[in-house]
Amino acid sequence: MDRDLLLHLPVVACVARRSSFAAAAAELDLSASAVSHAVRMVEQRLKTPIFARTTRSVALTEAGQRFLDQTAPALDQIREAFETTQAQHGRVTGVLRINAPRIAFPIVLTDLLAASAIRHPDLTVEVVSQDASIDIVAEGYDAGVRLGEMIAQDMVAVRLTPPMKAIMVASPTYLARAGEPRAIADLQDHACIGYRLMASRAAYAWELSDNGRDVSVSVSGPARVTDPMAALELAVAGVGIAYMFEHTARAALAAGKVRQVLPATAVEEPGFFLYFPRRAAEAPKLRAFIDLARARLASQVSI
Repeated sequence: MDRDLLLHLPVVACVARRSSFAAAAAELDLSASAVSHAVRMVEQRLKTPIFARTTRSVALTEAGQRFLDQTAPALDQIREAFETTQAQHGRVTGVLRINAPRIAFPIVLTDLLAASAIRHPDLTVEVVSQDASIDIVAEGYDAGVRLGEMIAQDMVAVRLTPPMKAIMVASPTYLARAGEPRAIADLQDHACIGYRLMASRAAYAWELSDNGRDVSVSVSGPARVTDPMAALELAVAGVGIAYMFEHTARAALAAGKVRQVLPATAVEEPGFFLYFPRRAAEAPKLRAFIDLARARLASQVSI
């Protein structure tokens, strides 16, 4: 085996996965020139181009795709063997790449990453915040975090949180000024803080319960955001009524900064899950993270 070829293969695989020399350099903590050198060395050894490059894109050539299809599984096996051997000595190592929506941090991920840093100091958990659903396998992630109903059927799902209620809240200042809605229909006369979905760019319709029947309600108002934490801040500031998970508003509710509006209309969502392809569960780094998640959930349920 050509030592230079073996040394540079992980760099080539990362460029292929990220479809970008710059993104690969950032992920691997290398300079752009080092990444270009690695790719050039492999192409020289193979005597064929691996990537078709333009000023705007990087894509595998047909020969490059065949080469990566054959070598990538071997690279994965080498990495897994290294991590498994270290785990046998009580050390969980490597980088665990997770894709998750931003709101998962205050609800569950902050606690899990804090526990992981203490229990497994040699493990790096890299979380990319992305609200839109993606193909985690194609994008090179070990796992993803999403609400239960958003997970593909062919994935293994591990519960991270109990089911959660989605509620409406508003500040006492706003309610004193605008009055309190008595029914769902009254929302059309109120200032509602809406959401813009990042993936589809559509305005999100609030999911509510109307006497036990689930309904989707389109709302309007002076502000529309993409982040529930921003919606909470605006609600506290008296801008209008906001819609979010109860957990997000818990501290503000306890402090009296906001009050729940129309509590009978709250719907229960299935909660957040960690999901991954079945084979990924064999990796010690993911198993360790799953163990932490299950321990955290068990402690919550037992309270």
